[in-house]
Amino acid sequence: MKKRIVIIAGPTASGKTAIGVEVAKLLKGEVISADSMQIYKYMDIGSAKPTKEEMQGIPHYMIDVVNPEEEFSVALFRKLAGQYIDEITERGNIPIIVGGTGLYINSLTYNLDFSEASVDTAYREYLGEIAKIHGSSYLHNMLKEIDEESYNRLHPNDIKRIIRALEVYKYTGKTISEIQLKSKEKETEYEIAYIGLTMNREKLYERINKRVDKMFQMGLVDEVKKLKEMGYTKEMTSMQGIGYKEVFDYLDNLYTLEEVKDIIKQSSRRYAKRQLTWFRREDRIYWVDLDINDTMDKAVKNIVNYIEGKFALL
Repeated sequence: MKKRIVIIAGPTASGKTAIGVEVAKLLKGEVISADSMQIYKYMDIGSAKPTKEEMQGIPHYMIDVVNPEEEFSVALFRKLAGQYIDEITERGNIPIIVGGTGLYINSLTYNLDFSEASVDTAYREYLGEIAKIHGSSYLHNMLKEIDEESYNRLHPNDIKRIIRALEVYKYTGKTISEIQLKSKEKETEYEIAYIGLTMNREKLYERINKRVDKMFQMGLVDEVKKLKEMGYTKEMTSMQGIGYKEVFDYLDNLYTLEEVKDIIKQSSRRYAKRQLTWFRREDRIYWVDLDINDTMDKAVKNIVNYIEGKFALL
């Protein structure tokens, strides 16, 4: 019998964390974060990590996994998350994957496997130098020459994934898009109840703006100052997350505080739009409209009813 997992996905600031906790309380669940920023230690405010109070006693995993200077990959996420899924299942509980990083979620919902592509540190460093000299857009255009689908999917500043896509092509002769498509044809090891959260675009943007304001009230600038004092730099992959690189720019006197706030809000809104585009390509998602399910009780009841119905049929 396949292991059962619940996935609660959606754009940034849509309320995934709070809903995931409430669903876990009703279904004897434990939460596994699928957020590419929450894996890093010391980066709490800008990554919107749930506090102990917000967790409400529900175990959370895949948070504070590595130091900011350490490399982290989709393959490592799949491995570690898979181990937690096994442990949670063995306890008789339900693993609930909560997050907005689509590639992390896809690593569980599909059998994505890049193992045939070697890791070439020298080639990665070579591409990294190209990005430093010519800019990330130059590297992004290199990708366009071999894999237009990934070129369109990846943001020009997502240097880490652009480099990986180029690396995969170098060693396999196949695009990362081809490998992903082939992987999706393989049957996954999990039975999945996949929930997506959505709401009116203007309402979502308002929530994003308020969240950014709250982050600054909570001390985002001091958090980045501390990271800087610890020796972490703006060029690190971990510091490329929205909120961190912009505050580094503020500390370097490139922008005023108000300008940085506006840039973070705009970048977060664009990110939310890309997340929704990503998840809407997934035909297995049961969408919960938070404009219709306009209270926590309604939303959670809808989700729990769907999960129980989905698993009852298996």
